[in-house]
Amino acid sequence: MANLSEVLGALLQANPSESTQNRLQQALGAGGTPAQGGGLGDLLKGTGLDEVLGGLFGGGQAGGGLGGTLTDVLKQAGEAVGGHENLALGALGALLGSVLGGGTGSAKGAVGGGALALLATLAYQALKGTQQEAQEVPLGLRQPATTTEEKQLEDQAGLVIKAMVNAAKADGQIDRDEVQRIVGKLGEAGMDQKTRDFVLSEMNKPMDTEGLVAAAQGNPQLGAQLYAASLLGIEVDTPGERAYLEDFAKRLGLVPQAVTNLESTLGMT
Repeated sequence: MANLSEVLGALLQANPSESTQNRLQQALGAGGTPAQGGGLGDLLKGTGLDEVLGGLFGGGQAGGGLGGTLTDVLKQAGEAVGGHENLALGALGALLGSVLGGGTGSAKGAVGGGALALLATLAYQALKGTQQEAQEVPLGLRQPATTTEEKQLEDQAGLVIKAMVNAAKADGQIDRDEVQRIVGKLGEAGMDQKTRDFVLSEMNKPMDTEGLVAAAQGNPQLGAQLYAASLLGIEVDTPGERAYLEDFAKRLGLVPQAVTNLESTLGMT
């Protein structure tokens, strides 16, 4: 079976919903473009992300999402880890290019890594100024430095997948036709039968909110990432979905300000 980062990347490339694309654009589509200079474009020169941003927004001002703070977040994180080369900027570029830019050339693992980097960035920013603020740059936004951290990041990819699938069950079981469509798209994307069976199994399992909460216990950074992943996984257009998210945030122990920050960044408010 493919590794879980590849599975996450393949899921994001398997024709994501319009809401998922809009929320990803809302989060990433801000903070200064290459044409403007001096901001995110200058910071990301050479990573490929600067060119993708220019293509997406035509060199104009992008608004919403993390806004101008995205540049500041990445600059601060780069300084904290000894240089921007230690951040997962290339993975963010793969996510932008493949999911938002409509391309298909990026490796699934790179796109999955980009999703993990984005979720880590969202959590890092959302918790700033709260009592749950991180004392170090979270894994995902920074590159893993050891094999132990590589394993930890892979485990996080599995939890993100579970969080997205779990949220999709908030109004009951996932529609069988939708399950088959997603599994079929994974096959078209080159995922082997074992990988497709894994995804199918996750979709057919009962909800496991308890397992997700237990995995994030004492780790608000991870909790914020799982909450953000849940926002990306569903439309949030029914009372059942909203009730699930409110309950999930409380059980994760996230402070209200962090929840508000995440929802605002992803265009939910």
